Amino acid sequence: MKPTAAKKPPSSVFARSSRGAATTKQSPTSNLEIASPVSLARKNDSRQITFTDRLRINFRFVLDPAVEFLDRIGVHPNYLTAIGLLGTTAAAYLISQSQFTWAGVVVLVIGPVDALDGALARRRGEPQAFGAFVDSVADRYSELALYAGLLWVAQASGDRRLSFLVYFAAFGSVLVSYVRARAQSLGMDAKGGILTRVERFIIMTACLVVNAPFIGVGILAIGTNLTAIQRILYVRHLSKTT
Repeated sequence: MKPTAAKKPPSSVFARSSRGAATTKQSPTSNLEIASPVSLARKNDSRQITFTDRLRINFRFVLDPAVEFLDRIGVHPNYLTAIGLLGTTAAAYLISQSQFTWAGVVVLVIGPVDALDGALARRRGEPQAFGAFVDSVADRYSELALYAGLLWVAQASGDRRLSFLVYFAAFGSVLVSYVRARAQSLGMDAKGGILTRVERFIIMTACLVVNAPFIGVGILAIGTNLTAIQRILYVRHLSKTT
């Protein structure tokens, strides 16, 4: 009787690996990664290089030694956040007393502290989520405190146009931050625009120092709202590409 050849097992979607474990047979397209809307949004967000980012890169030779020194002497990042908030509040009081130049000097001295607290927290290995949250809230309080001082002066002088400008500058500054926060909740980071916080800080400080705060307020009233619109349009663009 003629021996029968062993039948070749039918092809299956399962194949044995060298360790005997069942592995799934992959199709030619199985290695293709299907990008989610969030991952695509984050990829696009990585292309946003702001003026703030460039400053941090260009001034690392100053920031890194400062952060190392503060860490060595045991300074906690929250101390820097508190100092920045108190200093800005003091500047707001000076503004309300029409001491604009001195207020600008205080803001100029206190401003760099804002660049150190986050870097110090990362160096110390502190929990970054809550620290970043506190830092952002303190930044909003600081900025609105300055506007409150300017609004006090505008109201005291009885100039409704100045009060209107201060209101819209504060309105735009808050909206710029809100648009980014809302975008982040959707997995996107709309951090660009013509007037991010650093640009607003530079404009306000310069105009205070030269005793022309309401020129700065006029610029901010227009620029902040344009920045908010820029971010809204950017989020709209990302939502369409995903």
